Amino acid sequence: MEDRNTDGTPVVRMIDITKTFPGVVANDRVSLTLHKGEVLALLGENGAGKSTLMNMLIGLYQPDSGSIFINGVHRQIHSPQDSMALGIGMIHQEFMLVGNMSVAENIVLGMKDLPFVPPMGEIKKKITALSKRYGLQVYPDKIIHDLSVGEQQRVEILKLLYRGADILILDEPTAVLTPGESRDLNEILKRMLSEGKSAIFITHKMDEVMSFSHTVQVLRRGKSVAVKPTGDIANVQELANMMVGRDVLFSLDRGPYEPGLAMVEVKDLVMLPIGGGKPILDNVSFSVRSGEIFGIAGVAGNGQQQLTEAITGLLHVDGGSIHLGGKNMTNKSPLAIIKGGVSHIPADRGRMGVVGDMSVGENLSMKKYRTAELSHNAVMKKSRIRRFAEDLIERFTIKTPSQDTSVKFLSGGNIQKTILAREIDFCRGILIAVYPSRGLDVGATEAVRQNLIKQRDQGSAVLLVSEELEELLMVADRIAVMFEGRIMDILDANKTTTEELGMLMAGVAREGR
Repeated sequence: MEDRNTDGTPVVRMIDITKTFPGVVANDRVSLTLHKGEVLALLGENGAGKSTLMNMLIGLYQPDSGSIFINGVHRQIHSPQDSMALGIGMIHQEFMLVGNMSVAENIVLGMKDLPFVPPMGEIKKKITALSKRYGLQVYPDKIIHDLSVGEQQRVEILKLLYRGADILILDEPTAVLTPGESRDLNEILKRMLSEGKSAIFITHKMDEVMSFSHTVQVLRRGKSVAVKPTGDIANVQELANMMVGRDVLFSLDRGPYEPGLAMVEVKDLVMLPIGGGKPILDNVSFSVRSGEIFGIAGVAGNGQQQLTEAITGLLHVDGGSIHLGGKNMTNKSPLAIIKGGVSHIPADRGRMGVVGDMSVGENLSMKKYRTAELSHNAVMKKSRIRRFAEDLIERFTIKTPSQDTSVKFLSGGNIQKTILAREIDFCRGILIAVYPSRGLDVGATEAVRQNLIKQRDQGSAVLLVSEELEELLMVADRIAVMFEGRIMDILDANKTTTEELGMLMAGVAREGR
């Protein structure tokens, strides 16, 4: 980012904000300042307090102490409606859109000042004008479920602009975008900032911080530990070290690529949607061998999640076959596949990865409670379970008040660490990891990647689904790219580039294919 206007009163000033939860000080006298026309990158490890701080700015939480000033005026923000009235809007990582409604209907949904019969003609004209003004290329009559992920994000941005937001909070805004869509977002942000709008940008992608922001603020364990102009930061290595408080590795040691027998064999897999339409999976074929990390790239929503859920028995397929460890496991139950030694890190950690009301320790032992390691004569041994849980909490640096804490009270990143610990510990030859580093800080991401490589070097077959092209190029041996339920190509990770993968993710086939 270049020019900005930092003259005058800050548009946001948070002073000595403190917020506590049972057993946790989420924010400890944190102060934050945002100027007009500025992008502030808010960084921190999982559980550092970033989301809590932003949730107080948009009225989801109330601070225990401290003050919030908007455009120089002290404000009490009790709800998201209050924050929107002050010109503050947040774009969440999970989009808040109704799939079977139009763009225009989504943009005005829930607005209180509309008449009983909204003037949709006028609304669509205003949407079209805003879309052209900011280069968003959003069409008001389009149905949401017909839009790409990048287009849906533009609708979210347009929704806030339509409602008059001048202060935007962007939570992991490029997590589900192709490299090209990320560059487009950068241009859209520049146009918005040139008109005096401001943004707080939460991301774990270090290169984006360097490209998108003017100022970096780092939180660590609930405290603000650094505020620095982005231009004074030498490189992404310095930025990562600021965030984690130690040196972070951007290259990883790995053993030689010596693949063995095929452990996962998928052939001509077809999955059809209920009610007809384009196949969710369209004749998908590939194999993953022992001692190999097989990566799958693609923008979310192109069949990757359904593919992994078919392999793990969570969804049935309409055609083709799945062999695991040499056995036909097509449409077998999840329990049968677990007993076959398959570990699964699911895409939806809240719905499928943990049981929120159970403790951290219980969630960690969920896969092994039947084994002799944790039980005797079918009776679970609490002392063994507690030792087992404490060991995993320490090995995977899960930040929790205790192993007895309900897992739903952990930060999203620490919930993800709980799942990773359980599944990697249980792995017996096949590990299926779907977005394993999504929402994790650079230090935790480094640990995830090291663990994936360790599994590969120990002879496991690792199927890795990721939206992070740098991650795939760093750890995978081969990379398949999915688009609209098909595999566009399978490439040698050492002989491809982010640009080539990005084109395939957008549906552009290589010449000669």
